[in-house]
Amino acid sequence: MLDKLLRKKTVENQPSISDRLTKVKSRTIPSHVAIIMDGNGRWARRRNLPRIAGHHEGMKTVRKITRIANDIGIKVLTLYAFSTENWKRPKMEIEFLMKLPGEFLTTYLPELIEQNVRVEMIGNFDALPLHTKEAIVKAIEATSNNDGLVLNFAMNYGSRLEMVKAVKEIAKLAVDNQIAIDEIDESLIESRLMTSHLPEPDLLIRTSGEVRLSNFMLWQLAYSEFSFTEVLWPDFDESCMLSAIEEFQMRNRRFGSVEGDKEV
Repeated sequence: MLDKLLRKKTVENQPSISDRLTKVKSRTIPSHVAIIMDGNGRWARRRNLPRIAGHHEGMKTVRKITRIANDIGIKVLTLYAFSTENWKRPKMEIEFLMKLPGEFLTTYLPELIEQNVRVEMIGNFDALPLHTKEAIVKAIEATSNNDGLVLNFAMNYGSRLEMVKAVKEIAKLAVDNQIAIDEIDESLIESRLMTSHLPEPDLLIRTSGEVRLSNFMLWQLAYSEFSFTEVLWPDFDESCMLSAIEEFQMRNRRFGSVEGDKEV
């Protein structure tokens, strides 16, 4: 009985989401947060539900995390929605995943517009089904004048494919004598990436306990802080997001500089 009372008291003494949000906003806020949304299938399996139920629940989490990211003051939120490798999944699951952008954007587009959120996408757009492309284009156009949070969906995205595309473009410039070999540097490569107009991510979050990058923004994440959590994406809520930001704010980012006897 005493243990239960102590546990209850501990929960009651925890700061509210509102209080934590206020504190987070008083400190350094990551400009760009990237999230690998993982664990939808496991969430469904633990409940004896089909995998698509997990993806549908995960869509609701996208809404919650977009709202809290906007409240925090994050400038860019990039969500890994569908990778170039995900085409290997069962056909029925792929078809459902391709319908989700339309469902999400149709349902929440008025809210995104009201919150001054601008929708963008990185990835191989041309290979997407027509109905998926139409939903994405509609959202991009409807929010194009918004200047708040950029909600950037990585859809049919693969980092290696992105870098190969950049190398081919630069090689063509060299072949056409538009640039000299000595002009090829990091800035030129970055200018050819799909994220060239965005700041590099300050923080990467991956849910579900997996600790790998899965071909996601390999160039851009060179000096990002990583946060891995066991929480499955459908269960990742505002408190989890704040915890990741709070952890980020405790880190000392030196970008290779020397501090005392330590060098990173």
